[in-house]
Amino acid sequence: MAGTFTQIYIQYVFAVKGRENLLQKTWRDEVFKYMAGIIKGKNQKPIIVNGVTDHVHVFVGLKPSMPISDLVRDIKNNSSNFINEQHFIKGKFSWQEGYGAFSYAHSQIDNVYQYIVNQEEHHRKKTFKEEYVEFLHKFEIEYDEKYLFDWLD
Repeated sequence: MAGTFTQIYIQYVFAVKGRENLLQKTWRDEVFKYMAGIIKGKNQKPIIVNGVTDHVHVFVGLKPSMPISDLVRDIKNNSSNFINEQHFIKGKFSWQEGYGAFSYAHSQIDNVYQYIVNQEEHHRKKTFKEEYVEFLHKFEIEYDEKYLFDWLD
């Protein structure tokens, strides 16, 4: 649409089904690059995709023509198909239902990027559950514990 200018930055966070440690270091960068390709293919801007064995952070410059839920659906569906087609794991790979989506200002891009790029180091000190609940509190998102991801405790 002519005359429409936007800057919307969204961080998606989602987990492997059952929070299993399936995203192995030997091939997960290939999956993250594939996810960035999905985002580009949807005419959106991938800023960074990174994660650890049980979850992923996807930071995107989003155009308002693409609903947040549609993009995360497409990333999850297409990347799980890719993982299964490549036979990276035995059995069927899938993502858990649900996701977190958190918005940021342009001035926060570098901080969010650095946070995502350092996921392995970050998770030496904090579990994914601690991190995720911290996001929910930081963004003042009400939640019911029973509807959070299936936590393996």
